[in-house]
Amino acid sequence: MSALLRVVGAGTARRRVQALVIGLATLIAVTASVLGGSLLVASRAPFDKAFARQHGAHLSAQFDAGRATSAQVAASARAAGVGAASGPFPTASPVMGFGGQAVASLSVVGRATPGGAVDRVDLTEGRWVRKAGEIVVSADTGPAVPLGRQLSFPDLPGSPSLTVVGVARSVSRTADGWVLPSEIPALSASGRAEGYQMLYRFTHAATSTEMSRDRAAVESAVPGSSLTGAQSWLSVRKVATRSTSLFVPFLVAFGVLGLVMSVLIVGNVVAGAVATGRRRIGVLKAVGCTPGQVVRACAAQALLPAALGAVLGTVAGQLLAVPLLSDTEDAYGTAGLGVELWLDAAVAGGVLAVVAVTACTAAWRAGRLRTVDALAVGRTPAPGRGRRAARLAPRLPLPRPVGLGLARPFARPARTASMGVDAETATDTARRAGRLRTVDALAVGRTPAPGRGRRAARLAARLPLPRPVGLGLARPFARPARTASMVAAVVFGAAAVTFATGLSGSLGEVIAAKNHNAADVTVGEAVPGPGGPHTRPGGGRQTPADPAAITKAIEDTDGTRRYYGTATAQAALAGVSGEISLVAYDGDASWGGFRMVSGRWVHKPGEVVVASSVLTLAGAKVGDTITLRVHGKPVPVRIVGEVFDTGDDGTRVFTDAATLWSALPDLKPTTYAIDLTAGTDKDAYVKALDSALQPLGTSATGEKYVNGSDSVTVIDALTAFLTALLICVAALGVLGGVVLDTHERIRDLGIHKALGMTPRQTVTLVITSVLLPGIVGGALGVPLGVAVHDAVVPAMGHSGGLRLPESVLAVYGTPELVLLALSGAAVAVLGSLLPAGWAARIRTATALRAE
Repeated sequence: MSALLRVVGAGTARRRVQALVIGLATLIAVTASVLGGSLLVASRAPFDKAFARQHGAHLSAQFDAGRATSAQVAASARAAGVGAASGPFPTASPVMGFGGQAVASLSVVGRATPGGAVDRVDLTEGRWVRKAGEIVVSADTGPAVPLGRQLSFPDLPGSPSLTVVGVARSVSRTADGWVLPSEIPALSASGRAEGYQMLYRFTHAATSTEMSRDRAAVESAVPGSSLTGAQSWLSVRKVATRSTSLFVPFLVAFGVLGLVMSVLIVGNVVAGAVATGRRRIGVLKAVGCTPGQVVRACAAQALLPAALGAVLGTVAGQLLAVPLLSDTEDAYGTAGLGVELWLDAAVAGGVLAVVAVTACTAAWRAGRLRTVDALAVGRTPAPGRGRRAARLAPRLPLPRPVGLGLARPFARPARTASMGVDAETATDTARRAGRLRTVDALAVGRTPAPGRGRRAARLAARLPLPRPVGLGLARPFARPARTASMVAAVVFGAAAVTFATGLSGSLGEVIAAKNHNAADVTVGEAVPGPGGPHTRPGGGRQTPADPAAITKAIEDTDGTRRYYGTATAQAALAGVSGEISLVAYDGDASWGGFRMVSGRWVHKPGEVVVASSVLTLAGAKVGDTITLRVHGKPVPVRIVGEVFDTGDDGTRVFTDAATLWSALPDLKPTTYAIDLTAGTDKDAYVKALDSALQPLGTSATGEKYVNGSDSVTVIDALTAFLTALLICVAALGVLGGVVLDTHERIRDLGIHKALGMTPRQTVTLVITSVLLPGIVGGALGVPLGVAVHDAVVPAMGHSGGLRLPESVLAVYGTPELVLLALSGAAVAVLGSLLPAGWAARIRTATALRAE
């Protein structure tokens, strides 16, 4: 082993606490970064690979066949920015039946072949359609349909049926099924195509701005109002990657916090090592070490634990990513979600590079330190120097102070040889020493710069506080640089606690907002669920009872304040593959727990409020008019608001029941939500209402069904884990500073103990010395944590394709902020407990010999 390696090993072993802090800070930075990067890459990689291989459509556009001809739609392929196009393909939205009842609406496209310049559909089972009466269904829409299954459409003329001959996947999700173009008229009530689909690839389509420009170019190339819907590939990718990309923003936040803490702690530890090890540095230079070797030795003492933390963080990040991706199978025919070695190398290498630069910058001071200066600052005389004189002096028949004074010159022979003062100067010096107050001499210590912290010590002495408390409160001012590093550690610890608290509160608000269950009592077999009560968990759908009889029973029961009924249906939306869910309300449902993101609630028939995902998929905004196809009939509606909702992947539309009566004249509520007047006994109300409803074949309940979320549970668990790590790192950062400070002041502690300070008072002194840094760090960390929360939570919603209501963001109250600010002091006290106990246990004689 080389001499330099022995120096590094000895230095690392001597500073075990600081090495542990560096390793943990690096571990959390790498863990969060690897986890977030792995989820981001793993979620998008399959989609991006499949999209490139299948020449996916950047824009899937739907045109009204009554407003534009096939030739006019085909001409849009020459619009500005279009690089390739496929179509026009005729479309229809027939209602599929099962058991003689309509069950679902399908978006069917007439397409002769699966290939083409845009959106090359991949067959996963069976074959492509060859003749009339056959259909290929999408693998991404609804439950799996076996080959050979007959799909019937009883509401169409002639009640046609189609045989499933294949299952295919379109990366652009352009349809629920494909048939031959000649089959489309038979699937439409009018006997002709309802619309045309065009698929485009553009030369520039990487951002939403470019996509908006491309859509405008296509729309200007066709007759006005003929474009009824368009779906951007960015929206499809967002939906496809929602489950994993939701985790990325908050993991990035924890990764950045951990990285910043790593830089601060590494810089502080190396700077402290240089400051306290100057004599050792001088010895190294005296025995032949070059300045570069000294810098490398100091930097390597930080890099060794950092490298270990990076390795453990990489492993931990990959292990934590496994359960998050365990339910995700091979997507779009590409390889599964595996470990990206280049990502691990990039994250670990980047963090270590930052640590190396920080350590070398702090260690550069050691390299520039002159040998003579380093050796001169040693505080401890050579072993045995002056001891013989000190032993001889007590034996002389002299007063004790005289004996100590006579022995002192032999402890510092070099300094004694350089003395040349006269008796008058010596007398003045002795007089000043005699006038020096004990509190000033003990409080300031011997190592800080002259005058540093003395004013604080004098002020603390005048306060009506116990002496150990006053000494502790004054200590931070004697070492401002070290105190600043403690404050920085506490700032990020308090910021992590604040962010974690706010994130947990926001997730709780998300659960409350998505359940829409503000009703006190629910009538029907179902209990309240997201979007309104209509199904019981694990049960089937309710057979509607007589609505008039139910409403009369509700109105006749004392305690009823207001109520509304809920019915559900399915619809197709132009330009969006798959069905969307309709939730129709008979009565004013605005009080039912709906959190509006923008706009307002429904006031009259013909108006709808929609979830964020519907706006994204349809390329619409509040104020636009869209056309729903309900039971094969067009229902134009106007979007008047955006509501926070995650049910059915955020594809639900909420409206007044009268809006759907033209397409569904027999639509009736299946459940009812009731709000009680103030002071009404809920149990008594439910019992009274139940007795009136039992003859009708239904019942009432006062229980609320809360639909949780696996993602929220995982995020809460990860947040708690990463926050605990950051708190530990912050506490260890404080511990490292207190250990360094305690070792520097060990002789002062010995003097305090010799003067009568008890172990309990010693603990009080050490703990009190970190209170001010803790309080200041907490006060600064809370605003930082709030700022991180206000940036990360909306980003998480955006990653999931959702915009969040204000109630999800406004989760901090004044009492909570005060308690969170005090958490900084708690972190500081936690970090000072171990060195405080060590200081209390050290013997007075041992402490006094430390010089």
